[in-house]
Amino acid sequence: MNNSISRRIAEELAVREAQVEAAIGLLDEGSTVPFIARYRKEVTGALDDTQLRQLEERLHYLREMEERRTSILASIEEQGKLTPELKTALLAADSKQRLEDLYLPYKQKRRTKAQIAREAGLEPLALGLLQDPTQDPETLAGQFLNPDAGIEDAKAALDGARQILMENFAEDADLLARLRSFLAENALLAARVTEGMENDGAKFRDYFEHTEALSGVPSHRALAMFRGRREGVLNLSLVMHAEESPTETHPCEAMVAQHVGIEDCGRAADGWLRDTVRWTWRVKLLTHLQTDLLGTLREQAEEEAIRVFASNLKDLLLAAPAGHKATIGLDPGLRTGVKVAVIDATGKVLDHGAIFPNPPQKKVQEAEAVLLKMIREHGVELIAIGNGTASRETDRFVGDLLKAHPELNCRKVMVNEAGASVYSASEFAAKEFPDLDVTIRGAISIARRLQDPLAELVKIEPKSIGVGQYQHDVSQVQLARQLDAVVEDCVNAVGVDVNTASAPLLARVSGLSQSIAGNIVALRDEQGRFADRQALLKVSRFGDKTFEQAAGFLRIQGGDNPLDASSVHPESYGVVQNIAARQGREVSSLVGDGKFLRGLDPADYTSESVGLPTVKDIIAELEKPGRDPRPEFKMASFADGVEKISDLRPDMVLEGTVTNVTNFGAFVDIGVHQDGLVHISALSEKFVKDPREVVKAGDIVKVKVMEVDEPRKRIGLSMRLSDSAGEEGAQRGSRRGGERGEGGRRDGGSRSGGKPPRQPKRQDSNPPANNAFAAAFANARKGR
Repeated sequence: MNNSISRRIAEELAVREAQVEAAIGLLDEGSTVPFIARYRKEVTGALDDTQLRQLEERLHYLREMEERRTSILASIEEQGKLTPELKTALLAADSKQRLEDLYLPYKQKRRTKAQIAREAGLEPLALGLLQDPTQDPETLAGQFLNPDAGIEDAKAALDGARQILMENFAEDADLLARLRSFLAENALLAARVTEGMENDGAKFRDYFEHTEALSGVPSHRALAMFRGRREGVLNLSLVMHAEESPTETHPCEAMVAQHVGIEDCGRAADGWLRDTVRWTWRVKLLTHLQTDLLGTLREQAEEEAIRVFASNLKDLLLAAPAGHKATIGLDPGLRTGVKVAVIDATGKVLDHGAIFPNPPQKKVQEAEAVLLKMIREHGVELIAIGNGTASRETDRFVGDLLKAHPELNCRKVMVNEAGASVYSASEFAAKEFPDLDVTIRGAISIARRLQDPLAELVKIEPKSIGVGQYQHDVSQVQLARQLDAVVEDCVNAVGVDVNTASAPLLARVSGLSQSIAGNIVALRDEQGRFADRQALLKVSRFGDKTFEQAAGFLRIQGGDNPLDASSVHPESYGVVQNIAARQGREVSSLVGDGKFLRGLDPADYTSESVGLPTVKDIIAELEKPGRDPRPEFKMASFADGVEKISDLRPDMVLEGTVTNVTNFGAFVDIGVHQDGLVHISALSEKFVKDPREVVKAGDIVKVKVMEVDEPRKRIGLSMRLSDSAGEEGAQRGSRRGGERGEGGRRDGGSRSGGKPPRQPKRQDSNPPANNAFAAAFANARKGR
């Protein structure tokens, strides 16, 4: 069975089965994905971290399925009903759904009407009418009366026989698969408001009379409708067309009849059998399949929402660090003042306090004096301003101060403070700063987040960072697993300085647990900095296996061995020593000598234990040791005088920071305390299928204001700076395209004008921002 799992995953990933088997072996031995991806390329044939994560997920699913298959086989065999044909079908089942369909007739369940009818001896009656419809039902039923079992007349006998056939039909795995496939491709999802909930459920009014193709429902709309159903506002059902009547014949009834061999030829039992098919569909199959398909839709929507969240989280974690500079963190406020924290280049707290430059106190001169003293005394180079309440007022105050004192050579940066309050009230923050108020801890977190977003954000539960879409509506177990994987991959891609990293950051390193991370910090506090990687073996519970998994990702700057500051694994130090010896040079002289290193032939230094991929990685790392994969630090410049929604005007061109990317567009902070939405149609002049092709969280972008709805706090933006706001642009968009739902599908969803792409006759173009904005924003805000 393990071979079949390996083969299936290999086919799905389009790689060799031997690669998959090798990766599974390493995972089962306790190796982490980052370790395998970086240091076991020869073993896996250079599978990357993305492939390995997919492999890990599929392995988890398929192993669960194999366990379920084994359990089902054992259960049916114990009942004495496992035929060779059934066993073959179960072994061939390629999904959990197929397994459950096959198991349905044998599944232990409460005593059904069909079972009672069988016990009353009515199965021959049911099968007799099915096999020979020329027989008269009433006449034949008279032969099966059984007063002791409650079968006192022909009607009771026929009712029991119908229950038997209905159960037989409804538990036919092949029929279930056929109907499920038909509905998945052709059914419409209908959302209708629950009677009397029109006012209480007003936030879901877009879905009060909503119908669209089941196969094309975007994840954000699906999750919005499921939330509406959970809150009792919406009823969801599957229909074949928008105005479907409960009395009309459903096409699936004909499919059931055809599958079980029933047709109306005017024979004596044909009418009875036709009614049996109708009852089977309406009573047994419709509810069952509707539940299945809505469940599948929810699973797919959750998977997509988690993927969106994971993608945004990765972008945020790998955002450019401002670097090791003395920084002031400002947590803005009005009545309670602006909390101030000063940290040095390593993140150590040097000073803290509060200033009151904003209303109602407006102690501007006093605040300036305090801030100037801190900047000069501690050589501050950066001021990080949280983007919450009073952020623009505080930003203006700091800007005026810095303009008046250009000699300070200090810059201000607006920082996304999402999750800072979660950290400041956390157990870790309380241990780190037991004597500081939670508001000061928040200012410290804001400052550190500017210095190194990754190092600070790992202290916060990933789902609290606020870059998700409907994150509270998805499986929390699956969400946590996916987000933890993202954090692990990001931390190990960057590497960690073992002598400065916090315990939460160290805990995300390959092979390290929370307890071992705590032990590293405790030993560091007790004995001082680690001089080399080998010293890590002195840490409690830091054994050889842990060292193998973690050492390559832990950096020691300025240590005894220059290689300890690189991602070269200690197990490969011998390769570097071999290069140095054969070239007659010292190891330290190789580091950073790009011209020399580029002249080497990696094949000259391979061996039985070290392959070409590893040697290439080593040489590349020696050229730029400890290189950071994150981009260069940049910051957005908010426009002066644009501080609130009422300051916005159509056609303004502003700079902002992308805070969140969804399937329908991107949210951008332009400094007015309310993110604006760039609809997917307005991200580029070209057709955009996935917004992440154009932007990611943390990007600095220029946008044009297209629409402002101040009462509802909605801002429509465009990254197509040639666009023009107002009626002319909206009319132009309406003329250019047909009606489309968000995401560019031509379906029965929320309607909006559409703008076709430049390619002729393309059917999946994006709608224009002007017309799609309102519906998109309404849906977006429901999930944020």
